[in-house]
Amino acid sequence: MGFTMGLNFVLLLVMVATNILSLYHLSSTVQSPNPPPPVPVPDHLLRQLSTIRATINHLTRHNPSSSSTTAEPSSAVPRDLILHSQIGPIASSCHNHPDLLHRYMNYTPFSTCPYDPDLQETLILNGCHPLPRRRCFSRTPSKPPSSLPLTHFPTSLPDSGVIWNKYSCKSFACLSQNNPTGFDLNAQRSSLQKYTSELDLPLTQFMQLAKSANSPIRLGIDIGGGTGTFAALMKKSYNVTMLTTTMNVNAPYNEAVALRGLVPLHVPLQQRFPVFDGTMDLVRCGRAVNRWIPLSVMEFMFYDVDRVLRGGGYLWVDRFFSKSVDLEKIYGPLIGKLGYKKVKWAVANKTDPSGLKHGEVYLSALLQKPVSKS
Repeated sequence: MGFTMGLNFVLLLVMVATNILSLYHLSSTVQSPNPPPPVPVPDHLLRQLSTIRATINHLTRHNPSSSSTTAEPSSAVPRDLILHSQIGPIASSCHNHPDLLHRYMNYTPFSTCPYDPDLQETLILNGCHPLPRRRCFSRTPSKPPSSLPLTHFPTSLPDSGVIWNKYSCKSFACLSQNNPTGFDLNAQRSSLQKYTSELDLPLTQFMQLAKSANSPIRLGIDIGGGTGTFAALMKKSYNVTMLTTTMNVNAPYNEAVALRGLVPLHVPLQQRFPVFDGTMDLVRCGRAVNRWIPLSVMEFMFYDVDRVLRGGGYLWVDRFFSKSVDLEKIYGPLIGKLGYKKVKWAVANKTDPSGLKHGEVYLSALLQKPVSKS
């Protein structure tokens, strides 16, 4: 599906580019009954046509290792074009998982949709964000809660607000007991409000920094925000609206965020943020953003952060961990490409067994986007 859409879009580009090229030639010949010598085609048009041709070749290449493709010159497809087709939001990776996609789209029209969140998560995490099932009705809990929490920090979340079929735990109490960091609604609260090490940036200090820089904080995105504790604190304490990106990996994170009266975004890290350019005051990267993310995906994410941040907005990197040498040689320069002002940049050793074994460190940074870029 995504493959066909991508190919159709590229074919449309071919038609447009070809028409532009034709008009260019016509405009250079019809102005005079004695036409001048042919004018060379501008390099930028030739490059555009070459890129479009390479796109078609790439999208129609079903088996890159076949003999027919090995004969093509390696320079036929620009590297950046291949990368974008793998991590872009046009679902072009769906053709790599036809069996999963067939299972996902195999449903009875005009009836209740199959409940298969694990299948959806697998597709999305593999870069295939399929279109919604258009002709079936979404499944809802059999006994929805009679009342919903009116505070962002309720004593408990209603179990009846979740369909638990696919999860090993069948209640929020079970999740809180087995995953206290993720589902104890107050677990992160204290760490976000107090200063215990150089890696900490209490919310009060951050808001004061933003105020002193005349950069008001009203809207933001919390990447990999789990159950939404950061968004809950920002809303409760400062009336800041934060969108929380989160995945339902082995637990109903999206439902937990929504039950707290907050907005979850069910998107992976390689997905384009579904907000308009230059509209966010703050983007925070929590601990879900770390060295386990492929470098190409991380680069795509940081440039999309730059796309959505307004001039003067903030990128908050909260306890990013990696090997010390990689932070110095890879991740530090990657973040530095953004050209943001370093308001805070703190590095400290990661002292748990994994950190000691692999020579890992934490990075906490607050970076401000330039007010204007030309």
